[in-house]
Amino acid sequence: MSLQSVMTRIIFSLPSGIIQAMAGPKVQVDGKTLDPRIALMAKEAGKGPKMNTLTPEIGRAGMQAAFGTIDNKRRAGVAIRDMTVPGGDGAQLPARLYTPSGAAGTEPLIVYFHQGGCVLGGVWTCDVWCSILADETKAVVLNVDYRHAPENKFPASVDDVLAAYDWALENAKSLGTDGKRIAVGGDSAGGYLSAVICQAAKKAGKPQPTLQLLIYPCTDWTSEGGTMVTMANAYPLSRETMEWFAAHYLNNDAERTDWRVSPALLPEHEGLAPALIYTAGFDPLTTQGAAYAELLRKAGVSVTYRCYETLSHSFTAFSSVVPAAKKALNEIAAEVKAKLDAAA
Repeated sequence: MSLQSVMTRIIFSLPSGIIQAMAGPKVQVDGKTLDPRIALMAKEAGKGPKMNTLTPEIGRAGMQAAFGTIDNKRRAGVAIRDMTVPGGDGAQLPARLYTPSGAAGTEPLIVYFHQGGCVLGGVWTCDVWCSILADETKAVVLNVDYRHAPENKFPASVDDVLAAYDWALENAKSLGTDGKRIAVGGDSAGGYLSAVICQAAKKAGKPQPTLQLLIYPCTDWTSEGGTMVTMANAYPLSRETMEWFAAHYLNNDAERTDWRVSPALLPEHEGLAPALIYTAGFDPLTTQGAAYAELLRKAGVSVTYRCYETLSHSFTAFSSVVPAAKKALNEIAAEVKAKLDAAA
């Protein structure tokens, strides 16, 4: 652990009142108050350049450095194995397998995809969270990377996750699982891609995953109102950053209405996998995440929806410095476990 990481953890372990004083006036929008520790992160991040002014390469390096400072340690006892899985167009995708302690080969499988707007990130982005998920749910977790834009624009990321998920279905037993309970999930861009997997399976007449886990997903790249306005300047995801992602990921603006970009725009949502959908209060994507939950619910899909109102986008990476984020992740994992256990 670096000296900077140690100092960050010491500072964030101080009482909330002191943290709030360091962060400045409380951040309050729509009757919600931002967690003081995230407010302090936002204050410090505001001293640097905005993401939308950076090149993808610099943005990637900055994100990895930032996550390395605030993220937690992997859960002890979870076995880790690095591997590759096939993606679209013959690509070989980096992946990491997390097997919980005491696994007997009868566990379910969760195929997970990371955040980053289809531009940033890698298996490291959700490494700690995937270890927590494996440990708490007693499921095997396959954390899969995918090709990023602008080097590989839409639909490369979609093609990759569809191919990776199909491969996981075919190889579930060899990964040490029961081969029957196979869930898909992700946060932000990973949540969007997971929703697309379910929609693609429906269109192809294939069985649905056991569960879709969507954490602050982007489901409508045409979204204009709601928290896209009230949380336009939120940290760490702003509306400007969303536009920066879109400019790199999409070939043209017309693609925003493609269902593989905006799954919420499909006219029918019946028959999709049971969904666990979680949003953060301080996030431009909150409104569309809640709206997608309601679309699925009206279509007869089993949905659990929860908004963590004091948290922000990317809270899956904040568990070591934000107690409310740690609590949220444990709650999410418990609900995933309950759903997977019920499907046994």
